[in-house]
Amino acid sequence: MRLALATLSLTALLMTGAAMAQTPPASRPAGSPGAGGTTSQAPKAPAPNPLMMEDVSKLNGTDVYGNDDKKIGDVSTALMQPDSRTIDRLVIRAGGVVGIGAHHVALPVDEFKWDADKGAFRITKSADDLKSMPEWKAATTETGSSPSAGSSSPPASTGSESTGSGATAPTGTSEAPKQ
Repeated sequence: MRLALATLSLTALLMTGAAMAQTPPASRPAGSPGAGGTTSQAPKAPAPNPLMMEDVSKLNGTDVYGNDDKKIGDVSTALMQPDSRTIDRLVIRAGGVVGIGAHHVALPVDEFKWDADKGAFRITKSADDLKSMPEWKAATTETGSSPSAGSSSPPASTGSESTGSGATAPTGTSEAPKQ
């Protein structure tokens, strides 16, 4: 009986040791010495300027820092001149929580300076400056949705205005649409 109890105890002890050997070691803070040496980190490569890249979709979500070195928002839209097909303004989404309550402001692209170390844009305005500027609203099509390609030109006037029922009445009249 004693032999069986000793064998059972020894087996349990060995299994615990095998299980402990399979668990990963606790993570160490960056720069702390590892097992028998020191860790060295490769220098971080500077981030490329998304305005100089062929794929401008990389602009969306790029952080923007103000003159006080604090993050004030991110780029939400790139606007272009339809005639020259060049980006002339970037829209900053400032404030808000998870995109709700954000204030969108369009600024000329020459006000944005690239900071390759941070991988972000810098502007010479603060968050308060942006909040005091007029808000940029996306142009909508006649169906009420945003156009698929951004444009910095306002939509053309159609000579009619919405009556709220989905139908349109000529501008300057108070007639309801005929059913």
